[in-house]
Amino acid sequence: MRWNIWVSDWQMQCCGDPFRIGSTVSWTLCPADRDWLTRVLGEETAATIDWSEDHHSDPSADQLRVEAQVTHISAVHAHLEPLPDENAYHPVRGVLSPQTSADGWDPDQGDLQFIGYLVTLAVDQ
Repeated sequence: MRWNIWVSDWQMQCCGDPFRIGSTVSWTLCPADRDWLTRVLGEETAATIDWSEDHHSDPSADQLRVEAQVTHISAVHAHLEPLPDENAYHPVRGVLSPQTSADGWDPDQGDLQFIGYLVTLAVDQ
């Protein structure tokens, strides 16, 4: 079974371990925020994302601990646009760039800011 996992840049930068295609990772997963991911990556891509990797939330019934092999990694870069009536920005129109490893510190690409990774895991069930 294969799962697509969202891994936020800040989660990796704070306390994530670098990984590469073929690595076995042990992650805590929580349900993906599909509304947010739809705004970032579009409905078609967001619909394929099963979980988000999480280091920081309190344990809950909707979390899952998994050990699985990394089969695909894409860095995600996006435009930042202001949120209406707020003093904050939101990533939109994300672009996927396949790569072989991830450490959380991918450089920005012009006006596209690095915001995370879309990772595919091969999960034994």
